[in-house]
Amino acid sequence: MKKVTIYILIIVGICFLIPIIFTVKFKSEKKEKEEKVEIPELSVEQYSYSNFGTIKLLHSKTGEIEEVPLDEYIVEVIAGEMPVDFELEALKAQSVSARTYTLYKIITGTPHEGADICDSSTCCQAWISKEDRFAKWEDNKQEKWNKLVEAVNCTLGEVITYNGELINAFFHSNSGGKTENVSEVWGGSDLPYLMPAETQGEENYTQYHSEAIFTKDEFVQKIKEKYSDIEINFDDEKFGQIQEYTPGGRVKKVQFGNRILTGVETRTLLGLRSARFTVSKEGENIKFDVIGYGHGVGLSQTGADAMAKQGYTYKDILTHFYTNTEITKLE
Repeated sequence: MKKVTIYILIIVGICFLIPIIFTVKFKSEKKEKEEKVEIPELSVEQYSYSNFGTIKLLHSKTGEIEEVPLDEYIVEVIAGEMPVDFELEALKAQSVSARTYTLYKIITGTPHEGADICDSSTCCQAWISKEDRFAKWEDNKQEKWNKLVEAVNCTLGEVITYNGELINAFFHSNSGGKTENVSEVWGGSDLPYLMPAETQGEENYTQYHSEAIFTKDEFVQKIKEKYSDIEINFDDEKFGQIQEYTPGGRVKKVQFGNRILTGVETRTLLGLRSARFTVSKEGENIKFDVIGYGHGVGLSQTGADAMAKQGYTYKDILTHFYTNTEITKLE
């Protein structure tokens, strides 16, 4: 009887262990498969410039996808992103930055089904057709367009690399004198080529300083769009007090009533031009003095123009804003 009992226990034990063994094996195989997920190859040695003849451009307003020759597209990006009266070296820097950003998007993939990139500056990068650009210019239209074409042709095939790989070449309008760590804006890890860089001369541009004024009611309503439980005593001396700054000099944490917000979310909720701001109370209004324009990561467009006016070349400008990088020509 004892032997029968032992045999039964052994059989039950085996039946119990088999599913566990298979489950462990399945999990192990699944983990191994997950670890083998391919990462896009960004080494420029893998590509020739002829690989990128045309791009599929999504027009965000219509949903139409248009195939555009790459170099023509880059000219139209510069036309949408940077004033044509900027120095030629600044326009060249923008062309290399835009080309690098575009190829990075193509290689790593975008969320736009069937398209490589879109024409929205809030998602990818700005773009404007030659026809629409001409309609906005008042005079010397062809001469101005030729300047943009020259900037692209002078840098044909050139991209920005870090350790031989394409970088994610972010750019913005005005850094307010110093750019920002990428992690401070979008989280994640710091990138060695997107570190704070100082620039002189940006205060001479209209993009450098702005003001935003809200009534107290307007201010509360905008914050409540994200934090419905916000409670604010405007007489509290801690209202609008900056708790911490980022390495790039922007607001990292700011106190509003029973909430401490990040500078980035404050900028988003209030529609500020930058996260570099100060807060003050003026009667029944709340005033934000804002320095800079944009997220502050990578190339500063006005900073590029300021450097070009000081005699720096486009390569000097690019390696200044994208630290530890090189300019590489794809053949």
